[in-house]
Amino acid sequence: MNQLSTLSDPAAAASHPKAGAAQGAVLLLGSSLTIMGAVMIAPILPKLAAEFVPGNPAAAGLVPLVATGPALAIAIVAPLAGWLADRIGRKALLLLATLVYGLAGAAPALLGGLGSILLARLALGAAEACVMTCCTTLIGDYWQGDMRVRYVNRQVVTIGVVGTLFFVIGGAAGEHSWRYPFYLYLLPLLLVPAIAALLWEPLRERRAAPAAAALSEGPAALSGASLAFLLATGYLLVCIGMVCSFVVPVQMPQLMIEIGEHSSTMIGMASGVGLLATLGGSIAWPWLRERIGRRLVNSLLLAMLAAGLYLLAQAHTVQAILVAVVIHGLGAGLLVPNAILPLMHKLTLSTRGRGLGGFTSALYLGQFVSPLVVLSCSAGFGGLRPAIVAIAAGAAAIALAWLIAALKSRDDA
Repeated sequence: MNQLSTLSDPAAAASHPKAGAAQGAVLLLGSSLTIMGAVMIAPILPKLAAEFVPGNPAAAGLVPLVATGPALAIAIVAPLAGWLADRIGRKALLLLATLVYGLAGAAPALLGGLGSILLARLALGAAEACVMTCCTTLIGDYWQGDMRVRYVNRQVVTIGVVGTLFFVIGGAAGEHSWRYPFYLYLLPLLLVPAIAALLWEPLRERRAAPAAAALSEGPAALSGASLAFLLATGYLLVCIGMVCSFVVPVQMPQLMIEIGEHSSTMIGMASGVGLLATLGGSIAWPWLRERIGRRLVNSLLLAMLAAGLYLLAQAHTVQAILVAVVIHGLGAGLLVPNAILPLMHKLTLSTRGRGLGGFTSALYLGQFVSPLVVLSCSAGFGGLRPAIVAIAAGAAAIALAWLIAALKSRDDA
């Protein structure tokens, strides 16, 4: 009925632009900026340490924060970004954040002190929080139904592909100087004209035609305790999932060195296999969700994360590690789209920014605390391998809880 009224009313049609491939490309590329925050810098951390640590041993603890600091900033700033997206609009915030992202990202190439570099990286993280929140919120605003599912999936796949590409580019750019990869952060400035020209502000549509905008949100919106429970469940799921997901990329190199594999090429290959498995899980997600339902997919992905971590802890050959990484990666690839889609469906236009800002915060909080959880479990259980087994056991227990919920009710609405 909404479509018929739009077709019969030219003014309504003008006030409700139709999102297409151009808008999708801008939002998918914008979403991929978040993965660039860490992957381009990881290869040059040893050179950064060689530059600053010899003359200042206290700086040794700050060098890793150059890579992980943006994740902490995202976790802190994302709820504010969501509030701003609902308050001042998604497009304006996305434009400003993309500009800040490019300038703050490139700033370390010109800075001379590790402290100032770290501050620039924190500013980059704050901009990333706004970019990711706005892009994800706009995907929820512009598309409904099957198209929304497709773009959620495409967002995750694009982030993985761009992450792989810039991991290689960042490593190559850093061969001669640790400063060169930072210049690559200027590339996203090319998105600014496209954001200005191709995107529109959904909140303006609500103010211009509130009845039509409310209809476009659909009848599925929740409120009160039901919405709070949905948000808490989604936030907790993605946070726990990210704690489990980041165990492999952070801890696997140490396990490979323990079994006598010191080749950086082989370690990099194992990381690449894990990333490809993650992409495979993301690509398989729509099919799995359609066949077995969202709750069973949650149980399956947590079980795969648990199985991958357990096998990783037991692995003493490169081949065994690769098997563990593939199983773990397939589960990790299912996590984000399956956790975020219910929130997109249930949040209204006026609350979607805040809801998805909280989701972004929970996601990056999980990434940031993952090494801390491993460190704590290592102290409590007597080493890295027992710590990974303990985390696997926790994931398996939560997988069982989701399985029980799925068996009690297959209604994923």
